[in-house]
Amino acid sequence: MPIQYKRILLKLSGESLMGNQQYGIDPERALLYAGEIKSAIQTGCEVAVVIGGGNIYRGMDAEATGIERATGDYMGMLATVMNGMALQSIIEKEGIKTRLLSAIKMEQLCEPYIRRRAIRHLEKGRVVIFGAGTGNPYFTTDTAASLRAIEINAEVLLKGTRVDGIYSADPEKDKTATRFDRISYSEAYEKDLKIMDKTAFTLCQENNMPIIVYDANKPGNLLALLNGKHVGTLVK
Repeated sequence: MPIQYKRILLKLSGESLMGNQQYGIDPERALLYAGEIKSAIQTGCEVAVVIGGGNIYRGMDAEATGIERATGDYMGMLATVMNGMALQSIIEKEGIKTRLLSAIKMEQLCEPYIRRRAIRHLEKGRVVIFGAGTGNPYFTTDTAASLRAIEINAEVLLKGTRVDGIYSADPEKDKTATRFDRISYSEAYEKDLKIMDKTAFTLCQENNMPIIVYDANKPGNLLALLNGKHVGTLVK
C-alpha cells in the first residue's frame, strides 16, 4: 500500500522533549520520537525535522531578565541546535542516517543550511534536522518550520503536540472544548485558533501547505498518518 505522503516536515517543540521534567531532555521522550521517525523512514518517506528550543531557552522570555529580544532570540536559536544534536545522536543510534543543518554557521557542529543540499540529503534517505530557526531574530521555530517545509517541497507540515488535534479552546483548561477533524485556513483565522503564530500560518496559507496537528506522544501515530489513517486535525 503506497504511503500518503512522500516527503514531510515534522515540527516538534522544545518543550515536548522535556516530558514531565521542568527543563532539559527526557531520554524516554527523545527515544519515542526517534522511533517514530525511524518507522517513517522505513516506509520510504523522506523526513525533515524542525525542533524548538523552549526546553532550554525561550527568546521571548529574555526581556524579563533584562536581555534584549534580539539577543534572547539568538540564544534560543543556539538552544535549537543543541536539541538538534541530541535528536541526531539518538536517531543515529536507531541506525538511521541524519544530517543537522543550521541557519547560523557553526561548521564544527553541523552543516550550513543550503536548500539544494537539504533536498539531496532527503533524496538519499537521510533525516534532515533544521537548527537555528530561520537565522533571524523575531521569528519563531513555527515560522522556520513553515518556511523550510515550503522550501524543500514537503507535501505536508506535521505539527506534533501533546493533544490529539485542534480544539475550539485549550482542552486541558476547558473540558467543553470541541475538536475539529478538518478546518480551513480562513475558518481557523476567524475562530482565532492558536495553531501557529500568524507569520507561520500565513506562509502555509499563501503557499497551500497543508498542516496536520496531531498527538506526537502516542506511539504509532506518525506511521498511521503516513498509511492514510485519519489522525489529528487537517488544516487545508
